[in-house]
Order: sequence, then C-alpha cells, then structure tokens
Amino acid sequence: MDLVERYLKAVAAQLPKETREDIVAELRDDIMGRIEDLEARLGRAPTDDEVEALLREAGHPLTVAARYRPGPQALIGPELYPWWLFGVKVGLTVMACVTLIGLAARVLAGDVYPGQAIGQGVASLFSGAVSIIGILTVAGFILERQAKKPDFIAKWRVKDLGLFELGGNIDADDWSRKLAGDWSEPKAKPGPAVKESAEMSPVARAVASAIGWTVVLLWWTGLLPVMAIRPEELAGVVDGVNYGLILRQMVQAAYWPVTLFAVCRIGFDLMRAASGGNARLTALGDLAFGAAAAWGVLWIWFWSALSPVIWVGTVTEFIQRVSGLSTGSTATSAAWRPS
Repeated sequence: MDLVERYLKAVAAQLPKETREDIVAELRDDIMGRIEDLEARLGRAPTDDEVEALLREAGHPLTVAARYRPGPQALIGPELYPWWLFGVKVGLTVMACVTLIGLAARVLAGDVYPGQAIGQGVASLFSGAVSIIGILTVAGFILERQAKKPDFIAKWRVKDLGLFELGGNIDADDWSRKLAGDWSEPKAKPGPAVKESAEMSPVARAVASAIGWTVVLLWWTGLLPVMAIRPEELAGVVDGVNYGLILRQMVQAAYWPVTLFAVCRIGFDLMRAASGGNARLTALGDLAFGAAAAWGVLWIWFWSALSPVIWVGTVTEFIQRVSGLSTGSTATSAAWRPS
C-alpha cells in the first residue's frame, strides 16, 4: 500500500543506515499483520482513512524510530535533572544579585531613575536567565550522553540530598501554588530540621561554588547579557577627586587578574566535585585562594589608583579620617605612598 510505504520511508529516514533495512522489514511485517486483522474484522479491504488511523496507533515516525536508536531519549534525564535544576537556581540567584547591585549603584549615582532601573532590570534578568539556562542545558546535554557520569552524580550520598531543599523561594511547585491563588505559607519546619536540610556536603558546595563563579565570570567578561556596570557611571568628581576615573583605572588593571582568579576557582571547584570533596585538596585550595584575595586587598590599599585617596600613614591620620567621615566633614586626600 502507498500509505504504508510512505510511512516506512519516513521511519527509515530517521534510522542508522546499518540497521535500517532490518528494522523497516520488522515494522512492515507488524503493520501488514495489523492491516490483515483489520480487514478480517471488516470483511472488506480497509479504506485509506482506516489505514491512516491504524498507522497513527503505531506511532509517529519520529517516535517509532527513536525506539530503535541507542543512547538517551531525553535532553536531560531524570537522574541528572535535579542537578540541572539546582544549577539553574544557583545561577539565577547569583545573576539576580549582580544585576540588582549594579542597578542600585546606578540609581544612587543618579545615572537612571528608579522606574528606568526597574525596566532595565527586568530586561537584563530575562536575557541573563535565558543565557544561564541555555548554558546549563548544553552542559546537561553533554553530561547525559557520557558513558560514565561524574562521581557526584553516579556515587551520590544521602547527605547530598539536602541541597535540593535550598532555593525553596523559587521552587516551581511553590510558585505554581501561588499563581493558582493559594498564598498560604506551608507549615514551618522546626529549627533543627531546617539546619539539617540546609547542610550541604563538600561535593554539593563545590558544585554550587563552580556555578556561582561561572556566572560571575560571564558577567565580568561581558559574556552574560545583563546590565553592565560602567565605572564612570557610578561616581563623579567629589572634592576634586575623580572617582569615576579611578574606578575605571582599577577595573582595567584588575580585569585579567580577576578573570584568572575566577577561572582557577571554577577549575578548582570542579576538581573538588570530581574527587568527592577531598578534605586535603579543599584546605590547600582555600589557603591559596584566601592568599590571592588578601593580595587583592593589599593591592587596593597600597598600589591601586585608589591608594592615594584612602592611604593613611599613621594611626592618628586613620583616626582623623574616620572621625571626618562620621561627622560628614571633608577629609583631605593624602597622596603619600610607602617607599
């Protein structure tokens, strides 16, 4: 029959060449058997509409062909989905914080009005959310098709399960209930239960840290389409000091060090997750990154473009500077640097 052959050709087009003929032959036998049964029940040859209805029962060619293809049949399977959802929650939370801080700074600096900030914030959050979900979906798609899953997925522990209770304020079920008109709060857990459910294993903390730093890195390098913070918009000239220029110089000087720090931090967190949260590796990494952060603070104080403004040479000058800030008086900027 013409309809059956067209159906089989559509199925065959979705199948691997090496197994196509055998599968199509098997499907043809099955379908012709169904048609013979139908013809016996009707006592006549079935019409085209009846044959088409029978083919619909057999399934769409794409669906039928998928049954014979090896590998996952889902973009992200049920085993990986909770990790993907957790990653989305962490990523969106970090992105929202970055966006809101930037908008608040621009409002305080007088660059935009609050109404404009709300509109720009919504647009930034939407575009950034699409990017984060897309990146995590691509990562999940790749992981789903690996023969060997990472240890933090394949060798999970009961302690890891508490992390999925985090981010309850953006839980899909909770918001669905509120959209349906039920704004009643669920029964609160006792204190010890909340503390226990909020605890994360070292592996879970490593995964969350890697996702958070990835969002920060994408924002810092301009790859995440959220509201960018331009230093010249955050501050102007105050008491003869051009803080906008100072901040721009600091961002330019710190761009690659901060980028390198974020990349190393992401790599370290992924190593921690892969190793099962090795305590010795975690301690060494925390020590190294703590030292790097301390060096960053020292750079700001001693060598950055802001140093002449904030530097004080003696304890007395420091006390005077703090007293001046607390009383609202103008403090004179010292330009002295240590030799």
